[in-house]
Amino acid sequence: MPLPKEWNEPVSHDIAKLTENRLYIPKLKLNVPYGITEEALNSGAWHRYPERGDSEKGGNFILAGHRFEMGWTYQEINKKSPFYHIDQLHVGDDIFIDFNGKRYQYKIEDRLKVKPTQIEIEASSNDAKLTLYTCTLGGEMDGREVIVARLKTTDVDPSLQF
Repeated sequence: MPLPKEWNEPVSHDIAKLTENRLYIPKLKLNVPYGITEEALNSGAWHRYPERGDSEKGGNFILAGHRFEMGWTYQEINKKSPFYHIDQLHVGDDIFIDFNGKRYQYKIEDRLKVKPTQIEIEASSNDAKLTLYTCTLGGEMDGREVIVARLKTTDVDPSLQF
């Protein structure tokens, strides 16, 4: 017969498996996959310039997504336009990234509006940061809405639901 457990003994549990690279923004109820090819834009976000950074190795982890793309149904428009409500994000909001089987938490520290020619938002960085960007509602030629977030936690419990 096993001995009774101590009151503070850890309880074993199955760890949730993260099988896909995903972006979660709880405030926007956004939960989309991302990939390293431009085709990833059709179902979520595009991890641009993976050599410049990711959650694991640090640097500038760059994700781009559509602000507004037409579709035949409301559901199709929503799927093609994951960053439509990006303007509702503020400094201090959380963003979560699943990357290579691990969940990471970022905290927004800046919001910018830049011209399409201001490509410095995609520059390499020594700091571990996440750069999300999309077109303004004025369109591709008008400019970009940019969210910059800093890495806060590197091993978030994957059983958290968003």
